[in-house]
Amino acid sequence: MKLSPSLLSADFACLHESARTVESVADRFHWDVMDGHFVPNLTFGPSVVNALRRRLDRPFDIHLMIDHPLEYTPQFDVRSDDSIIFHVESDDEPTAVLEAIETASARAGITLRPGTPLERIEPYLDAVSLVLVMSVEPGFGGQAFLPDAIERIRAIHEQIGDRPIEIAVDGGIHAGNVRSVVDAGAEIIIAGSAIFGQPDPIAAAAAIREAAEG
Repeated sequence: MKLSPSLLSADFACLHESARTVESVADRFHWDVMDGHFVPNLTFGPSVVNALRRRLDRPFDIHLMIDHPLEYTPQFDVRSDDSIIFHVESDDEPTAVLEAIETASARAGITLRPGTPLERIEPYLDAVSLVLVMSVEPGFGGQAFLPDAIERIRAIHEQIGDRPIEIAVDGGIHAGNVRSVVDAGAEIIIAGSAIFGQPDPIAAAAAIREAAEG
């Protein structure tokens, strides 16, 4: 299991310090990039993500909750172990987005809203390294976990078969429910408010990892 703290829930006034606080207990960092159109919220853009890319060691997973991932993918300074994740519901043709991610030399990830049929991502599985299961409606942190996500994780795990694709899960995950998510097939656990919203973020992250692996 890999733990990926979501910086959507960190203190925006001191993002670098917040990230560095938990970097020792993180395997990756998760960035929710929102454009105010695809989802009703605005967050980070490439300039913020790129600035932190130069100052943090852990790999990044850059989740593009935007209408036009094709336009913005080239604007991120990424390493080969970083992932760029786009929504199959975005306005751009998925194959073109996947080609842009490959050109950027990042890992490709695909995701979909909780209500989107899983069949929508099937044609693109051979071209991705990661599938992100949303266990909340995308747009805002601090939402409650949607129980239907468990069956969606299991179904995607079956879809993937023996292909080398990781399953990540994002939304409402904490120490109390993380084990069921891992048992269903998730390998990357994304947690935001359950880490950064706690008095001791390091202890909170350790509790999630212990619950997932215990």
